Amino acid sequence: MKRQSPTLKKIASNLKLSVSTVSRALNDNKTISNSTKEKVKKEAERLNYVPNVLAKNFRNKKMNIIGVIVPNITHDFTTTILKGIFIESQELGYRTIVSETNDDPDKEQKILEEMTQFGVDGILLSLSRNTTDLSPILSTLQKKPLIIFDKASDKVPCTQIVIDEVAASFNAVEYLIKTGKKRIAIIKEVQNSFNSERRYQGYVKALKKYNLPIDENLILKIDGSCINDVRNVTFQLINFKNKPDAIFCITDAIAIGVIKALKEKSIAIPDDVSVVGFSNSGYSTVIEPSLTSVNQPGNQMGRVAIKQIIEEINNNDEFVISKSIQIKTKLIVRESTH
Repeated sequence: MKRQSPTLKKIASNLKLSVSTVSRALNDNKTISNSTKEKVKKEAERLNYVPNVLAKNFRNKKMNIIGVIVPNITHDFTTTILKGIFIESQELGYRTIVSETNDDPDKEQKILEEMTQFGVDGILLSLSRNTTDLSPILSTLQKKPLIIFDKASDKVPCTQIVIDEVAASFNAVEYLIKTGKKRIAIIKEVQNSFNSERRYQGYVKALKKYNLPIDENLILKIDGSCINDVRNVTFQLINFKNKPDAIFCITDAIAIGVIKALKEKSIAIPDDVSVVGFSNSGYSTVIEPSLTSVNQPGNQMGRVAIKQIIEEINNNDEFVISKSIQIKTKLIVRESTH
C-alpha cells in the first residue's frame, strides 16, 4: 500500500475551507475564530497530520538547525563537547546536525558546502588535522555565522572557542617542576597542529620561568598517537645517558602509551619517571598507575559554543565577529606523579 502523508490541502478539502485558513488556524492566528480552530485541529488529529517543519522554516528563512563538524565523532574529548552541544541546543530550541570529516580536508569542504546549501542557521567547526587551505572556510563565513572550536586556527577571522592550551600546559609542567623534576621531556605531534604547538609553548614557558634548560633531545615528535611510535620514542628517551625524570604528553593516548612502554622496561612510575597526559579521558583512571592529566571541560565548551553561535545568528550582523574565547582547565593529579 502506498504511503500518503496528510496535507493542509487534504484538511482544507475535508472541511471545505481554504488552505490559508487551515494554515492560520493551526498556527493559532488571531484572525481565525476559536470554533474554526477547534474544527481544524480535530481534523488534523484525525488524519494524523504532521506539519512540515522544514518547509515552514524555509518560508521563515530560519531553520533553527545548527550544523556541527568534527574530525572524529568517537574521540573521547569530542563526545563530551557534543554532549554539551546537544543539551544546550535543545534547551535553547535548536536542533543539530553532526558530521565528521575523518581529518579529510576535501570531506570538510564538501560538508561545509552541503550544510550551507541545506540552509542551517550557523555552523560549529572543529578543523581537520590536515586542513591547510582555509579558503572553503573563509567562503562559508561570507554566507553563514561560523564558529571554530577545539581544533582551531588563528588565520580564520571568526569566533574561536578553545582550551587555554598554553596556560594548561604551563601549569602541568610547573607542577612537575615543583615536585622536583628537572629533566622534563615532551612528546608532541610531527604536524604543527594548533593544539600541539600551543601546548608546546606552555611547556617552554614553564621551563624558562624556572631557568631550566630547553634540551632538544627531550623534545620528541610522533605522528598522531600511534602506539608503536609512542613506544619507540619512549625507549629512545630512557636510553639516554642522562634520562628524563618526567614526560609531559600532549594527549592522554600518548601518555598511556608511554606508561605501557615504561612498564615494559621495568621503569618505576612515578619514582623514576613521572608521566602527565592531556584531556583527562576515561582511560586515565583505568591505566595502572592512574594518569595525572589536564582536565578539559568539553561539556562547558559545547555549551559555550552553542550560546555563542545562537547569539551571532540572532545578531544577524553583516560583519564577521573575530574573537577568542578560552576555556580554563584544571590539572587532575593521580598516581603517575608524586
